[in-house]
Amino acid sequence: MRSSNPVFSRRGFSRDNGTAGYATPQAGATVTGENPYAQGTANPYATNPYAQQAPPGVRSGAMTIDDVVSRTAMTLGTVVVGAVLSWWLLPIDQANLGKSYGIAIGAALVGFVLSLVNSFKRKPSPALILTYAAFEGIFLGVVSNVVDAYVSPGAAMQAVLGTMAVFGGVLIAYRTRLIRVTRRFYGFVMAAAIGFMLLMAVNLLFAVFGGGDGLGFRSGALGVVFGLVAIVIGACILALDFKVVEDGITYGAPREEAWTAAFGLTVTLVWIYLEILRLVAILSGDD
Repeated sequence: MRSSNPVFSRRGFSRDNGTAGYATPQAGATVTGENPYAQGTANPYATNPYAQQAPPGVRSGAMTIDDVVSRTAMTLGTVVVGAVLSWWLLPIDQANLGKSYGIAIGAALVGFVLSLVNSFKRKPSPALILTYAAFEGIFLGVVSNVVDAYVSPGAAMQAVLGTMAVFGGVLIAYRTRLIRVTRRFYGFVMAAAIGFMLLMAVNLLFAVFGGGDGLGFRSGALGVVFGLVAIVIGACILALDFKVVEDGITYGAPREEAWTAAFGLTVTLVWIYLEILRLVAILSGDD
């Protein structure tokens, strides 16, 4: 079973060749409720001893929704703590802006490396996941403070509220089946995410070697359009993450995999937050 992510395509609870959400329960397993997406391959957790003989939520040692919520709260809490500390401790006045921004870029690079390590590890490492969250928080704190101070006062809070709104909206839509994670949906989101990232990479190359804003995809009216597209892609990836969590609980993923779920959700929410923050900055700059 796998999810999707604009950075990581291998992240998921099992490192097999399957696709997230397309499995049928093993013989003898009890699954509550209708799963309209469960068809095609064997239970990816058939070899997990915790997936035997008991319904979801009762198996000792199996992942539960409470595990996912608690680990996600810890991971996001670490991001928030890192952001708050960097906001307070790293000054962004004219004399110190360059130094603080350099620290933020360094933290972002460390976070990116750790995210790759976490993505490719066969077993989740809580320490590495929380370390990733801390460095990501440092980066977000400085960037948010700069945007708030120099571009649009209150932008950070607007981005936080916007991210919460997207999360809540997608969760409601997913739970009520307004969003149905099918093979076609999965393929569309993967293609859109990969295409978007390749386009942004080309834009970045033009910006680095040609100066300015590259091809102009991240500023002005075109920047608003691409910002909205990025947020929609992030929301779709969030739905895929919810599907991975649902399948993990249904098929008896080991409890430690709740850290994988927390890591995936954190990466997606950081993506959405940054895109909303960028969008607010662009709209404020156009006023």
